[in-house]
Amino acid sequence: MIDNSRDNNSESSIYVLLTDTGTLFTTLIKSITAAPYNHASLALDEELNEVFSFGRKEPKKPWAGGFVREDVYEGTFRHYPGTRCVLLRLRISKQERDAALRTILSFQKKRQVYRYNLIGLLGVLMNFDIETKNAYFCSQFVSEALRRSGLSLWDRPSALVTPNDFLHHPAFETVYEGFLYDYPLLKRERLSCIREQKETSTEWEEQAV
Repeated sequence: MIDNSRDNNSESSIYVLLTDTGTLFTTLIKSITAAPYNHASLALDEELNEVFSFGRKEPKKPWAGGFVREDVYEGTFRHYPGTRCVLLRLRISKQERDAALRTILSFQKKRQVYRYNLIGLLGVLMNFDIETKNAYFCSQFVSEALRRSGLSLWDRPSALVTPNDFLHHPAFETVYEGFLYDYPLLKRERLSCIREQKETSTEWEEQAV
């Protein structure tokens, strides 16, 4: 439930997480864009407990995409522990944050009808606006969610916004840049489990050779 007890003009924050997992798909995009990060997610908190985007619904199925609540400890990120990232903060009002929460809730409620906008992704690479009903790619979703919350950061359609545009927008400040799993506000106990499982898997692979 959204807390409306505070002054709507008081300052709050919302975050954009840009990542480079190093998957074949993202490497292909990176070879075209030459940008350091190729995936964008909208985060409601600095600890990255509530992160949303459009991407893979299953780590091993890159073409089965749609609206997803991302767990930085699981899914694609867990399969690629060497993921690099930059976390950006956008300072907003309490009223704008509440609007962002409502926008994300509306996406969650209709998540089954949404799909990944692969055609639109090709369009943004060619700087050509291709909007498809109920379909988004990652940075298009983040830009559109912010726009619907009253935060119009660009004078062009959301379908033409790339992850690199967030990185260079003056309204954002960098909170952290480096390896995702080195980010100091992540839960150390969950990261320990990931590292232990990775070490166990490596030992089994070595024994099987």
